[in-house]
Amino acid sequence: MKYFLQPARRRAERFQAFTLLEMMVAIFIFSIVIAAICSTLVLVLRATAVGRAAAARAQRQRVVMNTIENSLMCVQSFQASPQYYSFIVQNGDQPILSFAARLPTVFPRNGKFFNPDLGRDFKLRRVTFSLEPGAFRQNNLVLRQKPILTDMDPSELSDPLILAQNVKTFSISCWDTNQLEWVTEWDNTNALPPMIMIGLQLGGDDLENNNHSADADSQRTIIRAFSLPSSMMPTVVQLGPGGGGLGRAGIGQPGLRLPTPGLGH
Repeated sequence: MKYFLQPARRRAERFQAFTLLEMMVAIFIFSIVIAAICSTLVLVLRATAVGRAAAARAQRQRVVMNTIENSLMCVQSFQASPQYYSFIVQNGDQPILSFAARLPTVFPRNGKFFNPDLGRDFKLRRVTFSLEPGAFRQNNLVLRQKPILTDMDPSELSDPLILAQNVKTFSISCWDTNQLEWVTEWDNTNALPPMIMIGLQLGGDDLENNNHSADADSQRTIIRAFSLPSSMMPTVVQLGPGGGGLGRAGIGQPGLRLPTPGLGH
């Protein structure tokens, strides 16, 4: 009886094993599953990197626009002192926006110019935003400041504050009340335009550059318009009747004195 059962058991054990074809099919299916998982993981990592780059770019745009807005909201201009209070707008390959403003304490690098403990009291400063060449053939938007009655500090010339890197476009437009349209040139440097429009386009990273398109450029571009809260102070208001700061014959009721820049008044 035992003799007849052993071959049957061996035949059953032989049929329970996998054939070579079954193993190859199993390995092929397993490879497809692993490839699908890896592809999904790569897509997730790529989407995460692009999302972080977009968030960082949006944050840089907000920082730049907030800095420009904070300075424009404090702009000052006096007709009697055009050499100090000129409003300069220049577009082209190296755009420049420069003006005088009484800056708040939260403005970048304010401690370098305003610190009562160190005898620094220069709230009224000239700020200059300019687009300049940077590393790797990229342009940087930089900020320089100086008290309006002094020359630019050498450290500001050599080491300005970099507001944004890899800037593709920085444009300035002014609202012309005569033409009733936006203009890119402001010839009347002794007057303030009623509104300023700033255009800023930041370049993307390598992942975004590989998918370069017009839609991508539009997503990296931000345009904002600012209404200036102040206007140019006429000479007669500063110096009084006659423009000398005094009444007739140099005596009588004194006129308004010319503001002393940089003394915190």
